[in-house]
Amino acid sequence: HSFPTRRSSDLTHAEIDSAIGAYRRVVAVGTDADLAALLGRLLRAGRLDVEVAYVPRRRSAATRVYRLPAGRRAARRALRGSAHRVPLIRDDTGSVVVGRARWLPPDDETLIHGEATVDDTQLFHGDVAGVDIEPTLTVPGLRARVAQRRWRGWIAGRAAQLGSTGV
Repeated sequence: HSFPTRRSSDLTHAEIDSAIGAYRRVVAVGTDADLAALLGRLLRAGRLDVEVAYVPRRRSAATRVYRLPAGRRAARRALRGSAHRVPLIRDDTGSVVVGRARWLPPDDETLIHGEATVDDTQLFHGDVAGVDIEPTLTVPGLRARVAQRRWRGWIAGRAAQLGSTGV
């Protein structure tokens, strides 16, 4: 079964559910946003038993994070490869993060003012230009870093939390 000829991120829940049906394996062809939309729907539908293969045209943030090929190599792997469990990360709106999420200040400001933690570890307190958050291949599931302090490195955890006057 294939999706209609629209981006999966533009499909209705019913169209995604219909395309998935009773299948145990789905191949997502498209962009990181398409993959995130599909995974988000599977999560909300309670269908995390479905194996998902990803076939993007070109390298992306998700292919880097999950160490996946793109193009023809991705298509071959989707058909012949075996599935591996990876943590599923979502934001507070329920959207799935597959590449990189970024907390940024409001449009009229240059810095985020507040504090952030990853599990019990403080990521920052005060003002920062932004925060990068990525899923990981293994548990605990995500990593985060202050965007302007790349030398400080990533902090791994199960959850990243932000307290701020506006983001």
